[in-house]
Amino acid sequence: MTWASIDLNADLGEGFGRWRLTDDEQLLSVVTSANVACGFHAGDASTMRKVCDLAAERSVRIGAQVSYRDLAGFGRRSMDVPPDELAAEVAYQIGALEIFARAAGSRVSYVKPHGALYNRVVHDEEQAAAVVDGVLLSGERLPLLGLPGSKLHTMAEKAGLPAVTEAFADRAYTAEGTLVPRGEDGAVLSDPVTVVERSVSMARFGVVTARCGRSVPVRARSLCLHGDTDGAVSLARRVRGELERAGVRVEAFV
Repeated sequence: MTWASIDLNADLGEGFGRWRLTDDEQLLSVVTSANVACGFHAGDASTMRKVCDLAAERSVRIGAQVSYRDLAGFGRRSMDVPPDELAAEVAYQIGALEIFARAAGSRVSYVKPHGALYNRVVHDEEQAAAVVDGVLLSGERLPLLGLPGSKLHTMAEKAGLPAVTEAFADRAYTAEGTLVPRGEDGAVLSDPVTVVERSVSMARFGVVTARCGRSVPVRARSLCLHGDTDGAVSLARRVRGELERAGVRVEAFV
């Protein structure tokens, strides 16, 4: 399936105290949706507030990027969290971000898991259900952004929550349509030409070339541009420009 339009999202607010990782202000001039760290893998109160203010000013949708409680590991370490505890922590993160989104005149519009939690809920039904329960506990029936065919989307749909499919511009794919783990060589793509070509292919034709060389279907309504890589802002601008030149409308999914 291809789309006449596509959303561009990026992980933002990934700082803590005096430490900053992403160029939030510049990326918010390119993307249409902002996945804002909610304090568990990165982010703090002042960072969340600033990103929400900037996003609201630019009509960028605000999403809660929820994570395992893992500041030291940037949310990329696998954890076994009891479902009830995980649901409560997901709701907690959404609620924290909602305060700042509303103060900026906006609201939290969707939820996206981060890092190890994102990868876990592709296959783990129990953890996926806990994330969905956390969204419901927050009191909002928010869309869940994730990989096509994931357990997260299966559980979201069972609960009556919108499931929004996502692809990654700068990540390598397996033949099964999942992401190559970050610890493996070639998992993250850095060549701008390759990233741009893949982005247009996924948006226009719904396919991406897997690491094995096979074309794999990717039904993406939103395209993720990582903000923590070298040259992220210029690459994001280039991707958006080429999408628009290819006749793809770039607009938020909500």
